[in-house]
Amino acid sequence: MTTVDLRGSGASTLARDFVLLLARVGLGVMMIAHTKLAYDYGGSIAGVVDTFEKSGVPLAVITGPANLFGELIGGVLLILGFAVRVIGVLMAVNMAGAWFYVHTGGLYAMDHSGPELVIALGLLSLVLAVTGSGRWGLDYLIFGRRHRESATATR
Repeated sequence: MTTVDLRGSGASTLARDFVLLLARVGLGVMMIAHTKLAYDYGGSIAGVVDTFEKSGVPLAVITGPANLFGELIGGVLLILGFAVRVIGVLMAVNMAGAWFYVHTGGLYAMDHSGPELVIALGLLSLVLAVTGSGRWGLDYLIFGRRHRESATATR
């Protein structure tokens, strides 16, 4: 049986960038949709604060709006591929909080209150925090090329 090593090849890099694009856009869209869902459920920012208070989230007056705007702005930035490493860490922390305060049911609970989705989203966020945006994101277009040019200039 013949095997082909694609590591470092153009096909491998293309596949990696495509998967990172899908992951970024998918997570970004989910975060934006969740922002709308949370806002609609609360009816207003004050309603979101009230929901956070009822869930036992500390400093709900701060964390409620911060969660809404963080998920909205973070979702847009993920889609664009900008500040992906920072947003990935912040989203993972957000999902840890959602697991601890809101999704407290058992794994795969029949009432859908379990934490499996927030765990998966948190882990995906950490993967993006480690890998970055890939070549099809603003991070690479703005900082990746500049870094590559400065490394070439110093040789």
